[in-house]
Amino acid sequence: MKLGVLTALYADRPLEAVLDIVKEAGLDCVELGAGNYPGDAHLKAAELLESESSRKRLQQAIASRGLEVSALACHGNPLHPRTEIAQASHAVYRRAVELAQKLEVPCVNLFSGCPGDSDQARFPNWVTCAWPTDFQEVLDWQWREKVIPYWKAEAAFAAERGVRLGFEMHPGFVVYNPATLLRLREACGDAVGANFDPSHLFWQGIDVPVAIAEIGRAGALHHVHAKDTAIDPVNTARNGVLDTTPLDQVGRRSWVFRTVGYGHGEIDWKRILTALRLAGYEGALSIEHEDALFSVDEGFRKCVAFLRQIMPSEPPLAEAWWTH
Repeated sequence: MKLGVLTALYADRPLEAVLDIVKEAGLDCVELGAGNYPGDAHLKAAELLESESSRKRLQQAIASRGLEVSALACHGNPLHPRTEIAQASHAVYRRAVELAQKLEVPCVNLFSGCPGDSDQARFPNWVTCAWPTDFQEVLDWQWREKVIPYWKAEAAFAAERGVRLGFEMHPGFVVYNPATLLRLREACGDAVGANFDPSHLFWQGIDVPVAIAEIGRAGALHHVHAKDTAIDPVNTARNGVLDTTPLDQVGRRSWVFRTVGYGHGEIDWKRILTALRLAGYEGALSIEHEDALFSVDEGFRKCVAFLRQIMPSEPPLAEAWWTH
């Protein structure tokens, strides 16, 4: 496996300075934001699409430090019920796929998005209940009329360009767990897979190695994020995990994002890494820093140190003993 980082954590610094930090930390790859939620501080997709010389300068800056690009990231909502928001997200997505093709980056990471409850809606409607039956009707309409038609066409667009789509299973969007990810893949083709981020699964009560095995069996592990979640037992006992408390009110929340190792310990993360290897995944483990209790620098350093200690450092055996 390769250790990398989503460079958006250092959005306030120029790309070459960030690449120097990444090299000094001994990492193998970077994931670059191409717009929407990660921003595009380090990658101006429209400019790069138009300029071969700009693309070559970017590739040289990365390769000269012994690094590679694991993915481009463009997490938006192209299914948003307000046309202007949906179209803006869609345009960023298309540019990211086209740029990934030109840069020979294998994967574009993104969200599935979430529609409203009708063509007249103004806001997304994330359905999490099967009853009352209104919710099931909304969910059926969303997938039939919005989700599958859009992503069937866009997965084909990516596949034609040799680019895989790494959907982050993120609550608030229609793809938020293994079942919804695999439903989208079955409907839209093999270009659809996971940007597997354990942090969003931990608080839902999902067993992460079990989820890895299920998605791995489908051949759908396209990319992996390294981010942790700490669950507060008292706040969770009081209010459960469906928590709308603002993220910056850390002490009041049922769960918060943490640096790897500060939500779940070494044994849990060893189980995750073992599950990834058993699933045949040898790609990037890309650090995403969203820990309100650490500075960016400290969170990054601690995460690198923790993962380097437990990550496999050599390729697996060609034929493992447990296959006999």
